[in-house]
Amino acid sequence: MLLKNGHLIDPATRTAAPLDIRITNGIITELAPDLAPQNEEEILDLSGLTVAPGLVDTHVHFRDPGLTYKEDIRSGTRAAAAGGYTAVCCMPNTKPVCSSAEIVHEVEEKAREIGLCDANQTVSITKNFDGHTIDHLLDLPDDIKFITEDGNGVMNNATMARVFAVAAERGLTVMSHAEDREISPWDYRLAENIETVRNCHLAEYYGTRLHMCHVSTKESVDMVRQSRRRGAMVSCEVTPHHLWFDDSRLQYKVNPPIRKADDVAALVTAIKDGTVSCIGTDHAPHSAEDKAKGAAGMVGLETAFAVCYTKLCRMEGLPLEMLSFLMSSGPAQVLGLDEHKGRLVPGFDADIVLVDTDHMFTVHADELHSKSKNCPYDGESFYGQVMMTIKGGKVTYQKDKQ
Repeated sequence: MLLKNGHLIDPATRTAAPLDIRITNGIITELAPDLAPQNEEEILDLSGLTVAPGLVDTHVHFRDPGLTYKEDIRSGTRAAAAGGYTAVCCMPNTKPVCSSAEIVHEVEEKAREIGLCDANQTVSITKNFDGHTIDHLLDLPDDIKFITEDGNGVMNNATMARVFAVAAERGLTVMSHAEDREISPWDYRLAENIETVRNCHLAEYYGTRLHMCHVSTKESVDMVRQSRRRGAMVSCEVTPHHLWFDDSRLQYKVNPPIRKADDVAALVTAIKDGTVSCIGTDHAPHSAEDKAKGAAGMVGLETAFAVCYTKLCRMEGLPLEMLSFLMSSGPAQVLGLDEHKGRLVPGFDADIVLVDTDHMFTVHADELHSKSKNCPYDGESFYGQVMMTIKGGKVTYQKDKQ
């Protein structure tokens, strides 16, 4: 396959230039201006499009197994491909809870068979989210590297200290949903901040890799900043919806909640100064019935790039190369995929997203590929439409050809 006439963005080298890309057996093999076709290779004319590494998401909920009326691996990876994603990391709050290697491998194999998007499945920190049992962590095979209690948070300090010690010894990354559930019913800001302090300190104390999920307050992102300055192996993500909305503009139940305008400003500052490692969507599908009953969350894979491009690049002046880093190279580094994903250079996987950055479009929730339509962007307009996604040299999504 030969991709011609596109404007290539490679965030790792800060390349932004008109370059053609040759793909052979799913791998990028050549980059150069005006490459000549070879034999009978397929040629795609990308005139007018930005060509960037396929997006990587550190935080999705595909609800499979057990909650597939909301989403499943097929619908979730279709939504991911439509949003420009070629790899995602799935949370373990399924039914049953993902507390075993068997469930991990089942989910990842389903994604491989479907072939639209790679899926990395995480394991729960405590067995079945019981809040204290961690023996299953001692038996995890070497291919499982990420543990999280996303949606819950481990309340007991002694348990969490043991978790960080085990994770450091076994080379696991703790992905932290920061919420003290005894405090969050009456002060979710304090609930997030307290657990952020605790977990950053534990990461420093034990030398454990820690990834803070959906950081949303000015205090918590500053705690991450300070911890990183002290040399801790702490990364963090922010979500598109915590960048786009503040609580004066939207009252919509997500977890953590939509914050105040000064929190949004602090997150943007943390992106610009390098504190934030990546964008994570926290794609959280719910049926209309569950949402009406108060379920927290929203779908976000198909809108993420456009929301972030409009907010960060168009409104805040962030270079497109930096946004590409936050949505490809950065999350690939967090997930340990950066030796073969997140860059457009020879030898890397041919995972590519093609975007029309000049086209403004309107989001229609009923047209999303996710099973669930809980989308507060419905009716809003953004720049930066994903036109095509290529994974391993194969087109997995093309606008208006689905």
